[in-house]
Amino acid sequence: MAARERQCREYLRRHRLPELLHRLGALLLHHRPENPREFLIQVLERVKAGKRGVGEYPNLMDEENLVAMFGLLDVVGQGHIGAAQQREALKTLGLSTEDLQSGDDVKITLDVFKEEVKKKMLESWAVY
Repeated sequence: MAARERQCREYLRRHRLPELLHRLGALLLHHRPENPREFLIQVLERVKAGKRGVGEYPNLMDEENLVAMFGLLDVVGQGHIGAAQQREALKTLGLSTEDLQSGDDVKITLDVFKEEVKKKMLESWAVY
């Protein structure tokens, strides 16, 4: 690998640009705005405001989506899911699974699930 290519790869890694571009692409496909450029500018402004603590980060999953996702995981309707199911849901959303409760006996309720997903989403945007 040439030195220039290594420098480029390091630049991408250090600034987490592939992850950022993936998130921006996901938001575009989810919302399908009429004016994609303006939408991206607004999203990046929200990231900037969220980082300063004067606004909210962009959100791909709203309350309704989180409830639906939990319902798909809680197929029997017990009112809770296991730690492994929560971990897989976070991975599916491209979110970190570090610092999660673990163990077969852990029962994650809808409220805990929503809180954890929202927390992980905030953490994921905060790195940019």
